[in-house]
Amino acid sequence: MTVVDAHHHVWDLSVRDQDWITGPELSPLRRDFTIDDLDPEARAAGVGRTVLVQTVTVPEETPEFLALAEAHELIAGVVGWTDLTRPDVAGELARLRELPGGRYLKGIRHQVQGEPDPEWLLRPDVQRGLAAVADAGLVYDLVVLPHQLPACARAAAALPGLTFVLDHLGKPPVAAGTLEPWASDLRALAALPNTVAKLSGLVTEADVASWTVADLRPYAEVALEALGPDRLMYGSDWPVCTLGVAYGGTLDLTRELTSPPEHEQILTTTATRVYGL
Repeated sequence: MTVVDAHHHVWDLSVRDQDWITGPELSPLRRDFTIDDLDPEARAAGVGRTVLVQTVTVPEETPEFLALAEAHELIAGVVGWTDLTRPDVAGELARLRELPGGRYLKGIRHQVQGEPDPEWLLRPDVQRGLAAVADAGLVYDLVVLPHQLPACARAAAALPGLTFVLDHLGKPPVAAGTLEPWASDLRALAALPNTVAKLSGLVTEADVASWTVADLRPYAEVALEALGPDRLMYGSDWPVCTLGVAYGGTLDLTRELTSPPEHEQILTTTATRVYGL
């Protein structure tokens, strides 16, 4: 089985700053992380294909990622960024597809978690942009906070032709040890057939210095019950994951939180299907 890592990042601070890396708790991330750093770790863990995901909302990053995918066999897909509110978003998506590596563009993502409006996804201009993403045959990755999940469900209901991929299970409050209202809101989103999610990022929602598998299991169980293995996919969230676990440890953790009959779907099949790898 060739494992697919459906969520990782790279960055070079000499090219541009990652302005979200602030404070002492994130200081280990304030250095370059390249695909050449990831490659040996991924291969050692049995990961044969990955999806590279945007990190900052600048138009230059996506073409860079597409070119990187063209040059490096580990990267099988790119989730990039474009301004969904621009009136010519359909043309911009077509332009990205024509760039070197454009065939690797599989999805679009925006840092919705940073938007002060909890219903940003429901704005008419954003809805038009999301419709263009669907028309282009791409998926839309959701990086949101728990209080934004209701708007995610309404957006997915309004656009049944667009597949919404929830990153990091919507960042549940693992450190607080509470399930509600996150669990109910996740179930409402999962009730829509055009939604899938990544079993990723849980360690960094916990106490990175003292987390245990038992801390994470209730959240994984809710996701498995709501979505099933055919709508869940593994993602390392490298290098952010390294705040609490090594790259290979994310794969070990995913296997421990799920059962062997679920592994092929979660580790390979779902991401391959959803992203058209």
